[in-house]
Amino acid sequence: MQIAYRARDLAEAHIVAGLLQSRGIETHVGGHYLQGAMGEIGAAGFTNVHVEDEDYVQARALVAEYEAATPPATPSDEVEDRANRYATWFLLFLAVVMVVLFGAL
Repeated sequence: MQIAYRARDLAEAHIVAGLLQSRGIETHVGGHYLQGAMGEIGAAGFTNVHVEDEDYVQARALVAEYEAATPPATPSDEVEDRANRYATWFLLFLAVVMVVLFGAL
């Protein structure tokens, strides 16, 4: 078996493994029992997606497509941006109220 993809974490490794399996490539995700030993150990290169030697070239081509794809903007991104704006204005309002209250003392 060869490493077709080095993931940042287990979730990403399983996403790539699912992509490869949907194309008929058998995969093995390594690093399950190492996760949590040192926190984000996936960044250290222990969370990998392995494929059989004969599937390696096709798997790498699919992984390259996955890495090149840019995710489209989702409505949740817009909601998160709006929430961040509201939070910023709320904190600014609280700061002004605090200055006014403590300035009056």
